[in-house]
Amino acid sequence: MNLTIKAIDHHRNGICGAPFNVVLFRDEAEQANMVGIIFYAPDHVAVLDVDKAAAGDVAFGSNSWRGDRYEDDLRQACETWTHLNWTPDMSRLNDTLTRAKDDKINEETT
Repeated sequence: MNLTIKAIDHHRNGICGAPFNVVLFRDEAEQANMVGIIFYAPDHVAVLDVDKAAAGDVAFGSNSWRGDRYEDDLRQACETWTHLNWTPDMSRLNDTLTRAKDDKINEETT
């Protein structure tokens, strides 16, 4: 998947809600700006097209994206962001993610 991360942050969701991460990203294949909401529990990821949502379209069927399709990449981005001490430098984060993907591809082909 070819995603460019634009911003990440953590939300504690009040004092009793389930905490989550928010990731703004660009999906180059879809040519769309997206937002992912990633809860800690596996298989709990929501993704929306930001531009459609800003225009008022949050309807199922027209602004519906499979969270499971994005989950691995978004969780990896959140984990990397945490290991980089919550860096605001998204170019550094994207470079780190690209290197990790390249390393994984190289391991699989050798």
